[in-house]
Amino acid sequence: MVPRLKSFYREKVVPQLMSQFGYKNGLAVPRLDKIVVNVGVSDAREDIKAVDAALEEISAITGQKPRVARAKKSISNFKLRQGMPIGVQVTMRKQRMYEFFDRLVSIAVPRIRDFRGFEPNSFDGHGNYNLGLKEQHIFMEIDLEKSTKIRGMNITVGTTAKSDEEARALLSHLGLPFRKHQKKETI
Repeated sequence: MVPRLKSFYREKVVPQLMSQFGYKNGLAVPRLDKIVVNVGVSDAREDIKAVDAALEEISAITGQKPRVARAKKSISNFKLRQGMPIGVQVTMRKQRMYEFFDRLVSIAVPRIRDFRGFEPNSFDGHGNYNLGLKEQHIFMEIDLEKSTKIRGMNITVGTTAKSDEEARALLSHLGLPFRKHQKKETI
């Protein structure tokens, strides 16, 4: 079964981007490549069960088992030793990626309090977009009774776009709300 967002991309977004940027071939149109979700678990130094809680929450959100990120070197000021778990990470591709992005845009983002849109300049120059979420409770899959701590997450959306302008157009056509820059008034 084809995800709803993928069929929307094929039917609506590809023709719009072809006319907007003048692509001659439908395969040249930028598309989503992968989505990476990272969660830092700084309290894992004292309580190893914090990593298990983060693993459970991220696997519920993404539908895929995340991997544990470990410290590469020891840093005494942070009480960190090499090999200690410091976060969890999951990389989604294909169907899971489209389903996650659809849930993010249509269900989770509208639940963010005082949301004015994502920063339109958070691209890396190669068509990839980074956004940060302050809490995981905006996702419906998280049980508020079982969740012990509010954790932020970094979501990286990788695209096949050659420029940031193409990637911004792709993500806005797919429904990601970007903030409209307003001119500051001077008195």
